[in-house]
Amino acid sequence: MKVMKFGGTSVGSAQRMKNMVSLVAAAGNVTVVLSAMSGTTNSLIGISQCICDGELANAAKQIDDLEQKYITTADELLDNKELRDIAQSALNKYFAALRTYLDKPHGIKESKETVAYGEKLSTMLVDLYMKQCGLNSILLDATRFMKINKHGEPDLDYIRENLKAVIKKNPGFDIYLTQGFICRNDEGEIDNLQRGGSDYTASLIGAAINADEIQIWTDIDGMHNNDPRFVEGTSPVSELHFEEAAELAYFGAKILHPTCVLPAKHANIPVRLLNTMKPEATGTTIFNAPSTQSIKAVAAKDNITAIKIKSSHMLLAYGFLRKVFEIFEKYHTPIDMITTSEVGVSVTIDNECCLSEIVSELSELGDVTVDRDMVIICVVGDLQWQNRGFEAEVVNALKDIPVRMISYGGSNYNISILIQKADKTDALKLLSQHLF
Repeated sequence: MKVMKFGGTSVGSAQRMKNMVSLVAAAGNVTVVLSAMSGTTNSLIGISQCICDGELANAAKQIDDLEQKYITTADELLDNKELRDIAQSALNKYFAALRTYLDKPHGIKESKETVAYGEKLSTMLVDLYMKQCGLNSILLDATRFMKINKHGEPDLDYIRENLKAVIKKNPGFDIYLTQGFICRNDEGEIDNLQRGGSDYTASLIGAAINADEIQIWTDIDGMHNNDPRFVEGTSPVSELHFEEAAELAYFGAKILHPTCVLPAKHANIPVRLLNTMKPEATGTTIFNAPSTQSIKAVAAKDNITAIKIKSSHMLLAYGFLRKVFEIFEKYHTPIDMITTSEVGVSVTIDNECCLSEIVSELSELGDVTVDRDMVIICVVGDLQWQNRGFEAEVVNALKDIPVRMISYGGSNYNISILIQKADKTDALKLLSQHLF
């Protein structure tokens, strides 16, 4: 069995839902994971925020607008009057439930419940359209088997056991349809896997049922070798190692969430990135591929802040780095890059919410310098140290770009280079010219 996940743009209109179902029908025995229709999650977040802020009239107007969008989509999608009536009844039920949030306190719990309606709505409509097409399909409620623990991490044993139980109770279907993103937490409340959660759902389901393949369908034909928003003539990378894909995703490739493929990686299940707008395209296959001794792709991560701590007391002193890391740990601030010398250490962060407190405490260890509006350029490929010349090619390509930091050797798949924001586009273009 394959797992096919379709993102918001792939179900963004009645016609795109029809195109998506055609792809599913041709695939045979599959589990299908759907995101909310494009724009819906943002609308629901906006509604929730208005309720929190006491702007109830605005929230009610947004609910009305969203309901009309779904009524129109249902009318365009369903020709069968009986199924259209079922859809209208379901829409009445869902939007009546949404309106009840206007009359009660609205906290984190209620916000998560509100946002969950996006996936419920999209799967309801697609389920009815599959029935109209005569497909042997069934809609499974993801909250019956998707669960996170008290740390917010997926409960893999629970997911595996309960998903198999749900499928066993509903045997003989060619297509199992379910929601991405939404789940329950350890207290049984509606929760979610956060942004990129539908990809995560697909990967978790694939690992739970030992799928042959996990397909992530978006509006892009695979992961490109550079950012097409800034560089002309980019092309999809046909194959990536799981580690290479994770590095690219973390450092700016928006097509994939950096953690979502971990279950697939551990279960050794290949993941394919495909394009619903161009289904004939080969896309990108991500798997535990053997090394290829080549550079694969470039990505960029914006809004980076560099912090340098320089101290003569660091010279030959053990415990200095521990003290530095403890400060970042205290303020729950992850570090992206790190470089060290005899008398100093430089790190980068992408979250400035506690920057003043961090700098204040670091100042007790030495002189602190902060550089804002920086960008991490990530070059990914088979970059094991035994391979000669790859790091030299990267540095040579950027010989005319001022470089603040270079991090190499912490991974076999990545060289990270910190530059100022103003040089980002030039750097991406130069790397494409020299590397590809």
